Amino acid sequence: MPIIDIHIHIQPLHMFKPHALELIKRGRKNFDFIEKVSSDPAAFLKFLDDCGIERAGLINYVSPEVIGFPPEVNDWIANYCKADPKRLLAFGSVHPKYVADAGAEVDRLKKIGIRGLKIHPSHQVFSPNAYRDGWGPLAAIYDRAAANSMPVMIHTGTSIFPGARNLHAQPMLADDVCIDYPNLVVILAHGGRPLWMNEAFFLVRRHKNMYMDISGIPPQKLLEYFPRLEEIADKVLFGTDWPGPGVPDVRGNIDKFMAVPLSDAARQKILYDNAAKLFPV
Repeated sequence: MPIIDIHIHIQPLHMFKPHALELIKRGRKNFDFIEKVSSDPAAFLKFLDDCGIERAGLINYVSPEVIGFPPEVNDWIANYCKADPKRLLAFGSVHPKYVADAGAEVDRLKKIGIRGLKIHPSHQVFSPNAYRDGWGPLAAIYDRAAANSMPVMIHTGTSIFPGARNLHAQPMLADDVCIDYPNLVVILAHGGRPLWMNEAFFLVRRHKNMYMDISGIPPQKLLEYFPRLEEIADKVLFGTDWPGPGVPDVRGNIDKFMAVPLSDAARQKILYDNAAKLFPV
């Protein structure tokens, strides 16, 4: 069965703040391998082959305050994914505080090969519906993302990185986005784990243009968190969040997911079909 991992963090390690990078390193005996695949797309593509993954979404976002990433992170990941743009799906971001024209920057990212945008409310320190309070540049991001057919992935759920503002990461704050931008595809990353899974489930069922990924959720707990997962199998995307904290191994994550008692049809949709529809080759 083909697999798309929609949520892997291949990032410029040299752009991390030291304390944030230390959290990634903690407890990892194979950090040298993470360094290798972060700088060598060929090595990463081989890693995907070894794991049985056809395509991967590579998540990056602008977060000078919490993680350290400047706007240049977008060009870095766009260049990395040029190694094989059919298999490597570049996610970038536009932070309204760090660009003169947010809408024009979305258009630019589309032109350089960015396939989707990432909003990380707890690391970018704003709520996804802050445009409702008059923050026009955020509205421009959603407007241009919809016009460019670029899905927007919104982090939901807690973060343990120092300085993260978790108040901004409740799934319900994305409800407004789907109401106000009905043609924009929104993906709730992490399904609100570990506090707000019921909110995420409600929203995915409510909005035709909202999906969620299950990255960062231990697969063996998936049906504990989402006992009615089969009901939204058309709207769920597989992801691992590797090499984030708590995700030691991609292949092990896949094997645990395969052991979850789901129908073959639901498993096929989650592992491949839904992401393939949103990100056609």
